[in-house]
Amino acid sequence: MKATINLNNNLVKKILLLLLVTGLISCEKFLEVEPKDQVTADAIYESTGTADLFLNNIYAGIPGPFNTFDPTENFTDNAMNGVNGQVSRVLYANSVYTASNAPSLWNLYNNIRAANLFIQKVTASSLDESWKKQRLGEARFLRAYYYQLLWTRYGGVPIITDVLSQDQGEEMFRPRNTDAETFKFITDECAAIAADLPIKAEAGRATRGAALTLKGWCELFNASPLKNPANDKSKWALAAATNKQVMDLKAYDLFPDYGTQFLEDNNDNIETIFAKKYLGGTSLGSSREGLQGTWIVGGVQRAYGGVDPTQELVDEYAMSNGLPITDPASGYDPQNPYVNREKRFYQSIVYDGATWAGAEIVIRHGVGSRNETDLSNLNEATNTGYYLLKGLNPKFAINGNHLQSSANFIIFRYAEVLLSYAEAQNEAVGPDPSVYAAVNEVRERSELPPLKEGLSQEQMRVAIHRERRVELAFEEKRLSDLMRLKLAEKNLNGTLHAMLIEMQNGKLVYKVIPAAEGARTFYANKNYLFPIPQAALDRNKNLTQNPNY
Repeated sequence: MKATINLNNNLVKKILLLLLVTGLISCEKFLEVEPKDQVTADAIYESTGTADLFLNNIYAGIPGPFNTFDPTENFTDNAMNGVNGQVSRVLYANSVYTASNAPSLWNLYNNIRAANLFIQKVTASSLDESWKKQRLGEARFLRAYYYQLLWTRYGGVPIITDVLSQDQGEEMFRPRNTDAETFKFITDECAAIAADLPIKAEAGRATRGAALTLKGWCELFNASPLKNPANDKSKWALAAATNKQVMDLKAYDLFPDYGTQFLEDNNDNIETIFAKKYLGGTSLGSSREGLQGTWIVGGVQRAYGGVDPTQELVDEYAMSNGLPITDPASGYDPQNPYVNREKRFYQSIVYDGATWAGAEIVIRHGVGSRNETDLSNLNEATNTGYYLLKGLNPKFAINGNHLQSSANFIIFRYAEVLLSYAEAQNEAVGPDPSVYAAVNEVRERSELPPLKEGLSQEQMRVAIHRERRVELAFEEKRLSDLMRLKLAEKNLNGTLHAMLIEMQNGKLVYKVIPAAEGARTFYANKNYLFPIPQAALDRNKNLTQNPNY
């Protein structure tokens, strides 16, 4: 998004400096309030250009997983971190995180406060009404999106829609709203703004489809076992209906090539509904390849191996005939496990013998490769026998935090809408033809045959969950799915596995083994929610902690 203003203009420089000084762009303190003698930024709202600058910074606050060693995929059964000492291994894997040391999203209230300020000022401004209508819709979408991140992690949180100030005294310290109230606020906001947002917009901006997709995702989360233990089918029907609204917009389709849709040359393609933008080659670029990709390539370190796919995930990829590897008719050979797998496997996973950045990656033991499966977690070599491929561009396989890539982090895309619709509709009414059509559309893109006719609701449920896990792997979806489906207590208790490949009597032998430090613990009585950060509790005595922390 480019603001149509002259950045050499002295007024703009002063405004941006003021924003930085007073903390309107970002600040570290929960519910930070502005010193009254410094709030003189009303000039921002005298032109659409400067107001857009402020709104763009609210967009920029969207969390992204590309510049970290430890994205949340490593908190799931899909991946492990190959780097020692990371939170996912030290704290989360053993469920020893507390209110004082758990990963926190509470600073999203800084972005919410900025959105509230933008909404207040733009509403009162004399700017063009059509511009105001769209931009207010965008700001409300962003606020709802940030609340969704808080709600899915913490449950009910304080819903704040006014701009807090020191004049309010103790009243500015709000208690938590209930889980139901938080969900209702998010979905009501999305419903209210959908018509105010265009179906097509400038790349990176919220659209009608983005608002409806956010609403449909929250409704799916709310209909799932975590929030819906009584299995109220009307909640599933609501989620299905909203995802169907997105489908009926006819604004999106599946991008033909699953593997390349995540690369910068295909930013903002027909499948993308909403994405976080990166500006490659600047301080706002992405370093995913150098932080999360294959460690040694052609004898040179090209990344830190921050995301190692697990054997559990690899086993979910079907055979090219569409059958799961557990089906005796699939043709799967455990001693030749990488032959005749579905396309998404080859587009997502670096395995022994695969090619990455122009070099063959050798992970087998006994041939002197530095990439051989690390059995003791001694270095950045893979702990699982696999490295990440999906979404990585080999030209940016530059070790470390290089910030060269401008590929989008896709937050919502059309394939997810199809799978969310299929899941919700199957739970509401069973596997009707529309459920088959939605799932098969996703499968067809990867050259998989249609699902077998005559599946029961339970069989369709299993098929959809597998399809969703594979299709959306490494897109920051798995942790939320494990939580909402209450699968974490099963899938995150036990040990994650790796593939050990050794030469024996002149023949490669494949053996699934426990991954180094692969043990996982999950406490069902508390870990389905994260703890409210202790720092927030200390500042705001009206907050209450989640159970059993």
